[in-house]
Amino acid sequence: MLEKINSIEEFDELLSNKKNLIVLKHSSTCPISHAAYEEYQKFASESQKVPAYFLVVQDSRSLSNHIAEKFEIKHESPQAILFAGEKPVWNASHWKINTRALKDAVSINE
Repeated sequence: MLEKINSIEEFDELLSNKKNLIVLKHSSTCPISHAAYEEYQKFASESQKVPAYFLVVQDSRSLSNHIAEKFEIKHESPQAILFAGEKPVWNASHWKINTRALKDAVSINE
């Protein structure tokens, strides 16, 4: 199941309390992002190995920027980022976000 995060505080708390988590930066106006979001939803419903979260870039610009700046990951949308031990260990954007890639990233980083 996907959970929406809206603030820097929410994200930082999740990051410090979870061993692993994955976040999707989603644009509510982009068709490519919509396709990635559907793949992400499918991944989250099939895999319980890692908690899945998302943010809507238009609603949470400061959070999106915080993630990009704190972890020095160039912002893209859509963008999936897998965190392990409070550090990003994998990320993908646009058409590279699909169920298989998400599952593989989680398996490699278990």
